[in-house]
Amino acid sequence: MTREELEQRVEQVRRELEIAADGRWPVPKLIAVTKTHSAEEILPLKEIGVTEIGENRVQELKTKLPELQGCFGIHLIGRLQRNKVRQIINDVCMIQSVDSIPLAEEIHARALAAEKQMPVLVEVSPAGEEQKGGVPFEETETFLNQIAKLDGIRVRGLMAVMPLTDDEEYLDGLFAKTRELFDRLKERSLNGIGMEELSMGMSGDYRLAAAHGATMVRVGSAIFGPRN
Repeated sequence: MTREELEQRVEQVRRELEIAADGRWPVPKLIAVTKTHSAEEILPLKEIGVTEIGENRVQELKTKLPELQGCFGIHLIGRLQRNKVRQIINDVCMIQSVDSIPLAEEIHARALAAEKQMPVLVEVSPAGEEQKGGVPFEETETFLNQIAKLDGIRVRGLMAVMPLTDDEEYLDGLFAKTRELFDRLKERSLNGIGMEELSMGMSGDYRLAAAHGATMVRVGSAIFGPRN
């Protein structure tokens, strides 16, 4: 893909986000999902104003870091194993997939050892898909209160991964439900918990996410094109 084609794709996504937000919400921040793409493919994003990227796998991220470090804010957006936290604690600007107490405690401990505080999002499960992880909606407030005392992390909000489906009405309901949870938790003003970011929406549904007030969308194939 040429730089011009990449720029056109990014601008198209941005236009669609603006239209979907419709002045009701701020336009979501675009997180370019760069898994399976080489540093050579990713670096042109910087030239066209993309400042933050999302990676799913620790090992893949580590292979790209020498070329990407300092060029982007890097979000860890995939499921994270506790034994991998130490490998990325100094390399990412946010961990978006915190969904268990042991993982939160490990991030807390590693961050304190690195003399930092790691911004995190709590991953929730809109459709209850166990294979995707995520805290059940009805347990989210309890979970937040349990991790609020961990000084090594700073909870900034929620993240959600929607099911893969073409049923837009179903997805629309899930986005609305997730936004309602976010707003309810924000109104609760839980001690030690921030509710500034709502990361939801991917290449197939980012327009719906923007229409429901996502503050971040995680978009890969709509930017880079599908992998053959």
